[in-house]
Amino acid sequence: MAPASLLPRLSVFRALGIRYSSGFQSVYSLEKLYPDGINRTAEVKRQNLIDIPVDRLTVSYSKSSGPGGQNVNKVNTKAEIRFHLSSADWIPEDVRQKISLQNKNRINRNGELIVTSEVSRYQMRNMADCLEKIRTMISEASQKPKPVSEEDIKLRQARLESMNRERLRQKKIHSSIKQTRSVSLD
Repeated sequence: MAPASLLPRLSVFRALGIRYSSGFQSVYSLEKLYPDGINRTAEVKRQNLIDIPVDRLTVSYSKSSGPGGQNVNKVNTKAEIRFHLSSADWIPEDVRQKISLQNKNRINRNGELIVTSEVSRYQMRNMADCLEKIRTMISEASQKPKPVSEEDIKLRQARLESMNRERLRQKKIHSSIKQTRSVSLD
């Protein structure tokens, strides 16, 4: 029996006369790249997020660190994705500049942005986590700051003034306590 998420596709296959075999699933299938949901690409388009072209990324795998017994010592599960940030034309220029400022510790001397993940024991889930981290970076860098109204400015100034008044009042109290403790030698 096929999973419920594949039933609409099965009806299309049956209508075309194509037999569906559930025995084989590609390593690069959407279910493995996006374990949280099969309709991730539709969600990306709905939210007007930038779709990441995987063919322009350099993906490598290495051994993970931490606990895990023999599996850690045998299997390359840690995913590392890198791409040259200044030549990534699929990201708008202003967003690229903001990403380079926000994530300067992740950029090497060659100008490559490096994202790693080792949260799972599976390569594809770690790769999906890296892609999600890149999407998060892009969405955070593309957010525009909210305009500050005059009411907010006045409220912030009033708070700052009251904080300064309270700080000076506490300093005077502390000073008077210190002065009463002093012994005069006259």
